[in-house]
Amino acid sequence: MATMKFLCDTKRCIECNGCVTACKNENDSALEWGIQRRRVVTINDGEKGEASISVACMHCDDAPCMAVCPANCFYKTEDGIVLHDKDTCIGCGYCLYACPFGAPQFPKQGAFGARGKMDKCTFCAGGPEENFSDAERQKYGANRIAEGKLPMCAELCATKSLLAGDAEIVSAIFRERVAYRGSKNAAWG
Repeated sequence: MATMKFLCDTKRCIECNGCVTACKNENDSALEWGIQRRRVVTINDGEKGEASISVACMHCDDAPCMAVCPANCFYKTEDGIVLHDKDTCIGCGYCLYACPFGAPQFPKQGAFGARGKMDKCTFCAGGPEENFSDAERQKYGANRIAEGKLPMCAELCATKSLLAGDAEIVSAIFRERVAYRGSKNAAWG
């Protein structure tokens, strides 16, 4: 079975935030105020060497969020997608501090008060509820993976900088781009 991954080609990302909008629109029923599952980060903004990258949960092979969760609300699907069960989440925030990508987020209903249930990118794979059920849509958003589709953020990326899918295919596409650019440092420079 394929292992699903994201990869953002910083040489192609133009900081249009189309991926952010696509994610928000596709999963709007599941998102509370203040939750943004995907964001675009720009480094060296306006200077030489400026680079933008679309960031969300990277669905790590050895996910630190899974390792620190005292409620064991995280689980991994057969194709390597890291999901969570909102019914099991206790809102402790350990996952937030463990994740190097800042993927876990909590609703911002006010300046003070309880954190609530954590939310993060689901790779458009829904959650533990029955596929295509109203409960799944309301808690986790779209389940495009069960439909045989890729996440909406990658599907609507205008420059095709955000790649998603089988890790081997994504890697092959990226290697081909780097080779075409003719520089062994083109991917990161």
